[in-house]
Amino acid sequence: MFSNPILEKTRNLIFYLTGWLVLAAVDFCLLHFGAGLITETALADSLVFDLILAGFGISYWFPARFISLENNKTTFIISHILGGIISSVLWLALGYLIITGLMNFAAGFKEYFEATIIWRFAIGALFYYSITAFYYLFIYYTNFQQKIIQESELKNLITEAELKTLKFQINPHFIFNSLNSMSALTSINPSKAREMILKLADFLRFTLANNDIQKNSLGEELKNIKLYLDIEKIRFEDKFDYVEEVEDCCLSVLIPNMILQPLFENAIKHAVYEALEKVTLKLTCNKEENYFKIMLQNNYDDEITFAKKGAGIGIRNIKNRLELIYNQPDLLQIKKEKNLFTVLLYIPV
Repeated sequence: MFSNPILEKTRNLIFYLTGWLVLAAVDFCLLHFGAGLITETALADSLVFDLILAGFGISYWFPARFISLENNKTTFIISHILGGIISSVLWLALGYLIITGLMNFAAGFKEYFEATIIWRFAIGALFYYSITAFYYLFIYYTNFQQKIIQESELKNLITEAELKTLKFQINPHFIFNSLNSMSALTSINPSKAREMILKLADFLRFTLANNDIQKNSLGEELKNIKLYLDIEKIRFEDKFDYVEEVEDCCLSVLIPNMILQPLFENAIKHAVYEALEKVTLKLTCNKEENYFKIMLQNNYDDEITFAKKGAGIGIRNIKNRLELIYNQPDLLQIKKEKNLFTVLLYIPV
């Protein structure tokens, strides 16, 4: 619910009344020195009529507040035409009665009032339309600001929901693969299956503890990655090695939570799974201008690895999450050359 902008703050009311006192002083000079009215009559005319109009100006808030421009336009126009006429008549009548009745300036004032009644009426109507127009501008500007805030809040809620959806798509994907691996190990190597279950429990415990965190430090994410690789090491044994070259300045940089795990999952799935030779997974991170560049590389057998289609849901989710969080495209790049698969992540400083 809107409140009158003049009465909303004491400061606004003081400015408003000060403005009217200045205007009354100007009117006094015009009436006294210009029109030739005696000092008492000019002072009474300027003060009474200007202060009554100042009070009317505050009350004009109500027609502006409750006669909406969005309603029937004919009703809107007729209402304000009548409002301008009635308010001007009341202003003139009230001012005349106060000056002639209470102040007893009837003799010298009556003739001057009758001679100037037309332009007085025009001034009253013009003021009514001016102040109501100001109120309408205030109302619609306030509505516009509220709409911007609401749209921004709604956009943030939608973005947050999208990010949560993408995170929930990543975690079940990995869990599904891990459960398949444990199922296979149960019959051929129960001890390794048990070890894998314990590692998976540690991984899930870490994931759940950080589930509500939008961003995490690279150092913490790498701890999670090592848990993930420990699980996959049980499954693939010596089929891959992990090499890490991370500059110290990178360890504290905040990156989207669980953004790296799908990259490693993709490398395991598409390079390690059917590889005949050992695969090396190499993660590097360094600062380049206004970005932290995180690079994951792995070798692969070109004839076997990419017979499968696509890079999986994880890569698409990473691209979408980065764009949603940083509002920048192309923060994820993929390169394939000379049996080397490279994924580049650029995290804005």
